[in-house]
Amino acid sequence: MNASVTSDDLAEYDIISEGPRSLESSLADLTTEIAEPTPLQAAKDKFETVGLDSEDIQAYVRKALEGKPGAADIKERKLMRVYVDGTFDGLHAGHGLQLRQAKLSFPSTYLIVGVFSDALCQNSTPAVRPHVERCEVVRHCRWVDEVVPGAPWILDAEYLRAQRIDYVAVDEGATVDPAFDKARLRGYDALKSIGKVIPTRRTLGLAPPPQFSPATPRVSTLSVPRHIEAIPRKAEEREDREVHDGPAPSPADPITPWTRPHSPAHEPQEPLIAFEN
Repeated sequence: MNASVTSDDLAEYDIISEGPRSLESSLADLTTEIAEPTPLQAAKDKFETVGLDSEDIQAYVRKALEGKPGAADIKERKLMRVYVDGTFDGLHAGHGLQLRQAKLSFPSTYLIVGVFSDALCQNSTPAVRPHVERCEVVRHCRWVDEVVPGAPWILDAEYLRAQRIDYVAVDEGATVDPAFDKARLRGYDALKSIGKVIPTRRTLGLAPPPQFSPATPRVSTLSVPRHIEAIPRKAEEREDREVHDGPAPSPADPITPWTRPHSPAHEPQEPLIAFEN
């Protein structure tokens, strides 16, 4: 079997690619529409961002970029590389709807998502889930084309050039959110001044995230043995037990049948019978 490739074999590809182009650009022409399941009516009623279609999202982005540097080149290009970064510690509806808007911001978009490392998350709220799990969850989102595990905490124009990023998608309201990290905001503001930021509309009405501390293990009582669950936890209960059972032996004392604390209720109620030799 002849494995050589001739120019005739590439004729059909030339029709698609229109000359030498990157694989990303060629594939983008074939995947302009992304199939997605129909959202629940309850979700449409609760979240305004669920009902946004691609035309609405793209019109919103074009309006935001009017008069910005490079805005005139948008119609000339067939593929835009858009970047979103975050912790993504527990991917929720707000994350998914922001990534959807970022992906649909242009007719053809290559969406890159940067995930902060565990060490970088210490700058704000420490992540509960480890970095590898957060990256893996993001990778399975239908809108994401590439995951960057080594995402920088602060973005600048140099990083965008190195990664060939055209725009950074940022949720509206992030710049005035007091809980948002100020150093990250300064990076976004610098990119916004050179026309490299596009807005995504924030999803309102989300349930508040559960508050967990990474240092505090979360143990389900379903897996705790019954004798452990019965241990008294209140100080009054411990004191009451010491009154009836006597003081607990120190850790250095071995627990034996002769030293184990006991209750008067456990004393034999019948007199002992003495046996003669």
